[in-house]
Amino acid sequence: MDVVAHCASLPGAVSEHPFGPETRVFKVGGKMFAILHDTRVSLKCHPAHAVVLREQWPSVTAGYHLNKRHWNTIELDSSVPDAELAAWIEESYDLVVDSLPRSQRDALR
Repeated sequence: MDVVAHCASLPGAVSEHPFGPETRVFKVGGKMFAILHDTRVSLKCHPAHAVVLREQWPSVTAGYHLNKRHWNTIELDSSVPDAELAAWIEESYDLVVDSLPRSQRDALR
């Protein structure tokens, strides 16, 4: 799956490199929803769901240098099916959009 293309396709998504050229960050409404570095992507997740994913998938670990309660890091080694990874990206995006002021949320949906 092309993670960059999928993240970029979401309404209002912006790609930046605030941590240097090797790390791409996708934001919506100025807030991060995906961080890509090397062969990993970190995504926001509901805390209870984050734990389940870590138990179910060996390639999913607690967020690297992030709030481990709310972020998972996924090794992009093709062990997670594309549809599953796409759903996780969209969940991360939706969590961030849900936290935005109503006017911004309405404009994105």
